[in-house]
Amino acid sequence: MKQYTPDLIRNVAIVGHGGAGKTMLVEHMLYTAGATDRVGTVEAGSTQSDFDPLEVRRKISVSASVTPLEYHGHKLNLIDVPGFPDFAGELHAVAEVVGSMILVCEAKRDLDVGFDLAWEVAEKHNLAKFIFINKLERDNADYEGLIETLHQRYGRRIVNVQIPIGHQAAFSGVLDLVQMKVYKGQDRGEIIEDIPAGYKAEAEERHEKMMDAAAEGDDELAMKYLDGQQLTEAEVEHGLLEGTRKGSVVPVLLGSAASGIGVATLMDRIIGELPSPVYKPLDIDGQHFEEDPNGPLIGYVFKTTADPYVGKINYVRIFSGTLKADDHVMNSTSEKEERVHNLFFPHGKNPEATSSVVAGDICMIAKLNDTSTGDTLCGPKVKVKMAAPSFPNPVYRVAIHPKTKADEDKLGSAMERLLEEDPTLRYTRDAELHQELIEGLGDIHIDTAIEKLKVRFGVSVETSDAKVPYRETIRGSAKAQGKFKRQTGGKGQYGDCWLELEPLAQGTGFEFHNKVVGGSIPKNYIPAVEKGVAETMTKGFLAGYPVVDVKATVYDGSYHDVDSSEAAFKMAGQLAFKAAAEKANPQLLEPIMRINVDVPDESVGDVVGDLNTRRGHMQGMEPVAPGKTRIMAEVPMATMMRYALDLRSLTKGRGMFSSEFAHYSEVPTHEAQGLIKAFQDSHNHAELH
Repeated sequence: MKQYTPDLIRNVAIVGHGGAGKTMLVEHMLYTAGATDRVGTVEAGSTQSDFDPLEVRRKISVSASVTPLEYHGHKLNLIDVPGFPDFAGELHAVAEVVGSMILVCEAKRDLDVGFDLAWEVAEKHNLAKFIFINKLERDNADYEGLIETLHQRYGRRIVNVQIPIGHQAAFSGVLDLVQMKVYKGQDRGEIIEDIPAGYKAEAEERHEKMMDAAAEGDDELAMKYLDGQQLTEAEVEHGLLEGTRKGSVVPVLLGSAASGIGVATLMDRIIGELPSPVYKPLDIDGQHFEEDPNGPLIGYVFKTTADPYVGKINYVRIFSGTLKADDHVMNSTSEKEERVHNLFFPHGKNPEATSSVVAGDICMIAKLNDTSTGDTLCGPKVKVKMAAPSFPNPVYRVAIHPKTKADEDKLGSAMERLLEEDPTLRYTRDAELHQELIEGLGDIHIDTAIEKLKVRFGVSVETSDAKVPYRETIRGSAKAQGKFKRQTGGKGQYGDCWLELEPLAQGTGFEFHNKVVGGSIPKNYIPAVEKGVAETMTKGFLAGYPVVDVKATVYDGSYHDVDSSEAAFKMAGQLAFKAAAEKANPQLLEPIMRINVDVPDESVGDVVGDLNTRRGHMQGMEPVAPGKTRIMAEVPMATMMRYALDLRSLTKGRGMFSSEFAHYSEVPTHEAQGLIKAFQDSHNHAELH
């Protein structure tokens, strides 16, 4: 593939809900441009962008895939982005490096959650947008209903630049309002026809509305149009380009990704009406950088993959300068120097080696040692660091257990590779609960990560529910004796102490005081008593959970000149603590999470009702966007373990939430009794065996 100057490059993300037809649209665009000699299908697992074995098996996209093509003297870097919310991290990463997004949606009245999410991300990054209405050939297609929904939601920004010819199964082409011609797909080209008589009135009406929108995109065009002069085709395209770049215009195109109708005209519009990289120069810390191949080198890593054979591969968007094979570059994020040995243009599963990549373009670099997603690569002339992307936080977690000793040995390094690839994944070892936890954006996200562990790295794991980090404490004061006395024929064991336990304010922790007077316990044994108390607190006395916010005071006791020892007084401390705790109104505590739930207004009642069943306490509500409400509540963690999945069901996927630890609170008596009984049963079972 030859080098293209930045003005001839278009970096475009193909986004939308899962199943909207994004992958097939990319497939037909590649075929139409002559980049492939056949149209693959998702069902057969033969598409260019879904080449990962996991994607082939699941028949969904799980990772963003870059597929470039050459068309009419331009290079289009198409990035097929997964549509399921579980893989939203890919959407956020890609938004950092493209100039525009094509939002693909099915021809039906309601918009799916994947469309909403993509729109929000595009708005956040000030990206130009097209809407491509797909699947017009289906029997239940509702083009007019969808257009009505779009206009209701986004107003005058929505501009029809095409209308369909035929309806549902009779859909045969698109009427392009810029050229006022009908295009009917045929293999790699399109048949161009005049407007049928029955469509002329509608075409003229919508043509005028499109002209109004185009004129508003540019002041000079607006003056000409207001003077009553007709705009040329080139001027209309320029006006639409300026409108999309500013965000005041969102052109609506249409077609069928399955048959190829409308694909060639979509590609023409990408070239004519979506901005090239030169329209969005880079500003970092007050420094301004143009998309100039001769400028200082600045590249941004937006994606990383972990291949068990090839190793780590970084996907890089060049924002300034030219990157060459064998260049030495500085990673300004990690402060490490890297050498670019292997430089490629991405192309599905068959990357193409290249000697250089210019500003505006996207490339792959293999086997960099200290470079990850979000890092900035610089040449010797400048040192800047681009801001790392803001990824959504995990909302769902499970515990994982290696199946064999061999799996256990490989798990750590395999997870490290997966975390490099997916910044929205978390992996932690919880020493307190004796669990290894994996956290992600949903059950499909977690399942995919576990499948990657097995397929790519040969690591098999089983899953179980993540445990809740309960705590134990006391609400009253009590005193008790702990006496440990053992005689076995030789030197005996003797330790005796009196403890007083008192509650402390939440979050204080543990305090130990010595008020022994008169030498009833020698000073050298006091630390052993404290150690015994502290160790008991880690294991709990009600249900086996750590004890918190307790003040323990040793104030009396006795010892034996021969039989006393540190070990004996440590045991005495344990016995005294347990005896006193049982009399000090012991309580079981649970973690309470502070959550913000953003939901459509029509789902507020259902979501509030559901939170009430989870023992939630409402903290308030407020509008966060037109048609959306934020519900604020405090909810026990124990009731939230599957909340991410349940919320999707309640809100048809449109509900989003974030959570953070708030405080610990007493577990209701009936809940606590179940936990205590389960602990006692397991303890008794362990003693029997």
